Amino acid sequence: MAEQTFFHSIKVDDAKCIGCVACMKACPTKAIRLRNHKARINYERCIDCGECLRVCPHNAIMPLTTLLSDLDRFKYKIALPSPVLYTQLGQEVMPNEILTILKEIGFDHVYDEALVCEMMSIATEEYLDEHKSPRPIISSICPVVIRLVQRLFPSLCENILPLEPPREIAAKNLRLEVSKEKNIKTADIGIIHITPCSAKMVSINHPESMAKSNLDGAISIREIYNKVMMKLKQEAGLLMMQTQTRISGIGIGWAFEGGEIRGLKYTNTVSVSGLLDTIRILEDVESGRLKNIEYLECLICPDGCIGGPLTVENRFVAKSNVLRLLRHFGGKKRVNTNLVTKLYKENFFSFKWAVEPKSFPPLDADRSMAIKKLKMKEELTGKLPGTDCGVCGAPDCKTLAEDIVRGEARLEDCIYIQRKKLHDTQNNGEN
Repeated sequence: MAEQTFFHSIKVDDAKCIGCVACMKACPTKAIRLRNHKARINYERCIDCGECLRVCPHNAIMPLTTLLSDLDRFKYKIALPSPVLYTQLGQEVMPNEILTILKEIGFDHVYDEALVCEMMSIATEEYLDEHKSPRPIISSICPVVIRLVQRLFPSLCENILPLEPPREIAAKNLRLEVSKEKNIKTADIGIIHITPCSAKMVSINHPESMAKSNLDGAISIREIYNKVMMKLKQEAGLLMMQTQTRISGIGIGWAFEGGEIRGLKYTNTVSVSGLLDTIRILEDVESGRLKNIEYLECLICPDGCIGGPLTVENRFVAKSNVLRLLRHFGGKKRVNTNLVTKLYKENFFSFKWAVEPKSFPPLDADRSMAIKKLKMKEELTGKLPGTDCGVCGAPDCKTLAEDIVRGEARLEDCIYIQRKKLHDTQNNGEN
């Protein structure tokens, strides 16, 4: 399937876009251009990191996620909230209360994903015990990190942990259990992830390691926030006795940076969050400088998932809320280790196939022509000023040169080239 046919999780609202360069400058894969004073996303290069969504000062970048109204197509609806949701609704609200409220706003069943996060910690340890190379193993939790590796660090695809993230494992198990228990066809069950970022929609619509996702959609925390808050205010003090779900302190910790490695027995591990720091540490891995590290937890959003672009709470307050919950629930394991080990050996957690590199489109399908165009690009780059101002509609001079070679831009798009030509014309006229 051609990359441009892939579903993506963001789009530009032309009515709100004023043509500033904030999104273009923030994009790590140079997927955004300005055309006719509007941002345009090249989906062949986009990895759905959401940085454009995060930095746009005019809310012109729109997330494409599931809406509450979309749930009507399912006979039985299951909510699978990210542990991040527990950090978004105030310091006095407990996870059990939130799970109860989700049932009251339209879901027939709820499940605590944090419990599966704890299971994944055990499965990850099993994998690290069995496989001593390559190192470091890179977490597969963040779908953007996987796409970033595929695009910018393709040699590291073999380092990605070949185990599905907790949301997929939970959904896989839930569909079978609920279908059997309620005597409902699996196709009639809708399992919806409640997510802090839009990238989860891409991993659901076009997963990299399986033919079809176990999830049916992802609703943003923003989408349900007001309804949940309203219910919480209406039923304050009446909720705790209604839901007695086991809550995993280990799993709740996955909401922010370091939570995943905190649940591992291995100590020679590293956690990093934020786009730029993730790129920097992957550069170190690629160069071979981190071979002594066992496991690398990479999260694109600042401070981890609590910094997702579709969250509501200030991420520093959210982090404080996580720490409070960790103190309350502690770090005691709540899952059966022997059962998880058995499931691991049965490949219950495993990818169906390995993540493969995805190169950017070549300058030309013909190899010899691509080489010629590469030389043209280098020559054009030398003619450009190197100021990387973005006024031309490309993020930097080197990218403008590539756009020119591809026939998507002109040398005269550079304002400095325009001024030089005007200056030369005026001088020639005076002479």
